[in-house]
Amino acid sequence: MENFFNYIAKPMEPDDVDIWFKVNNIIPEKMDLYYDFSFSLYYLILDTYLGDDKNSETQIILSEEDNLKHFEWCWSKTVENFQKEGIVFNKRGDHYDYFSLFFGDIFYDQKESRIKNSIGEFFNDLFDRKKPFTKSDLDMISSIYKSLDKNMSV
Repeated sequence: MENFFNYIAKPMEPDDVDIWFKVNNIIPEKMDLYYDFSFSLYYLILDTYLGDDKNSETQIILSEEDNLKHFEWCWSKTVENFQKEGIVFNKRGDHYDYFSLFFGDIFYDQKESRIKNSIGEFFNDLFDRKKPFTKSDLDMISSIYKSLDKNMSV
């Protein structure tokens, strides 16, 4: 149990974090780019989603198929927006699968708006190189980084 607690909560030494980045070929500028991609996708999803508005007189309930279509539209739009800037990501791949599952669980299937609205804060915290990292943070960053990196055309 102590090992698990250390994995998710104990900050690593800054030198160990630097070594982790070097061993995993994580370049700070690319990390910033992948943060921008993740954050752009999240805000497009959040800003264009029509379901779950509890304050609306006519609450809209979207089906799982509707949610998937919404995610696919937001994904394509995000990839297209980055392509306009000369940054080309593959339209499909394990990066798509990762984000599709992430947003499916944490956004579309989530009943608590507090959790849905905390995704931006999650990305801010996860990619903030000035804060202490846990091993869990580094594993998540590595997964996102490697997935986007191998699906980006140079």
